[in-house]
Amino acid sequence: MNIVERVKNILFKPSQTWAEIKNEQISIAEIYLSYVVILASIPAIAQFIGSAFIGYSVMGMHFRMGIGSALGYAIVSYIFSLIGVYIVALIANALASSFGSESNLTNAFKAVAFSMTPIWVAGVLYIIPPLSILVILAGLYGIYLFYLGLPILMNTPKEKGLLYVIVVIVITIIFYIILGFITSALFIAGPMGRGMM
Repeated sequence: MNIVERVKNILFKPSQTWAEIKNEQISIAEIYLSYVVILASIPAIAQFIGSAFIGYSVMGMHFRMGIGSALGYAIVSYIFSLIGVYIVALIANALASSFGSESNLTNAFKAVAFSMTPIWVAGVLYIIPPLSILVILAGLYGIYLFYLGLPILMNTPKEKGLLYVIVVIVITIIFYIILGFITSALFIAGPMGRGMM
């Protein structure tokens, strides 16, 4: 798989690309190694640079994490991102039969992994922390990609596709909020105060 072509195609030609993805004979391990591991590193690296070297300004005060804490935060975020893709795929696959879809963990993983593309690519904005809010817009586009792709990959009946996607997205949002709180509790509360300039 050509990663640059796949990123470009999923972002700009999603409907056609989902049909191609469905027919690809590729394993979860191959998707991890050739796509997920690489793209998921973008926000992690950007978060490290932004947190350790640029910092945040809040109400006239500037905060910056120490290099060790910023590195730890980036590593944990990266690991959670890698694990999260698989967990969300497990959730989507487990819910498939409830929405008249075919259970297929590999296809569920494809839907989740390739839908994350805009978030991972936009994650470069974490280098400049005030711009990180724009990653939310990329997240919305990722949700749209998931809406297009999941029903195709899981052979979901048209009348059940939207509800299936909504349920998986709600569970995913809850999951990522919990992961975000855990990561923040581990690395931000103490280091932010100590890194105040």
